[in-house]
Amino acid sequence: MKQVGDRVPQVDFMTRQDGEWKTVSSDSIFSGKTVIVFALPGAFTPTCSTTHLPGYLALAGELHEHGVDDIVCLSVNDGFVMNAWAADQNVDGEVRMVPDGSGHFTRGMGMEVDLDELGFGCRSWRYSMLVEDGVITGLFAEDRDQPGDPFEVSDAMTMLKFVRHRNNEDRIAV
Repeated sequence: MKQVGDRVPQVDFMTRQDGEWKTVSSDSIFSGKTVIVFALPGAFTPTCSTTHLPGYLALAGELHEHGVDDIVCLSVNDGFVMNAWAADQNVDGEVRMVPDGSGHFTRGMGMEVDLDELGFGCRSWRYSMLVEDGVITGLFAEDRDQPGDPFEVSDAMTMLKFVRHRNNEDRIAV
């Protein structure tokens, strides 16, 4: 599994934009930018649709205020599914939906999980990370030893607290 200090995998993502296939490289997403990636098992799944993606959508503005250039939602789904999910969730460009259809990035991160017993096949484990110019500077992976679909550290609020701390902007809750 990749760790803080490692570079993100160099892969090409096959996306659907304006009815056309477009290849998007890791470099075009990460080079020279501060990017949050949150990865999840699948579009339209319960935790992903009711909590994970909506949390990042709700805090997108505040994350950008703290120096984040882009927020990427990554899933081992194809471009058609990610685009349909973006429309369903009213993403409106607040989060960049990136399909890792073949799982190349997910495998490169060491975050693949076999969910064949659910009929999903190989998917991404749930995690989030802060990436600065292609280098992982913060990584929050859910505990693989917990049963079910743990969702405790890859959420948007944990990332916001990390970004604030990184910027020495800790705030005391009143």
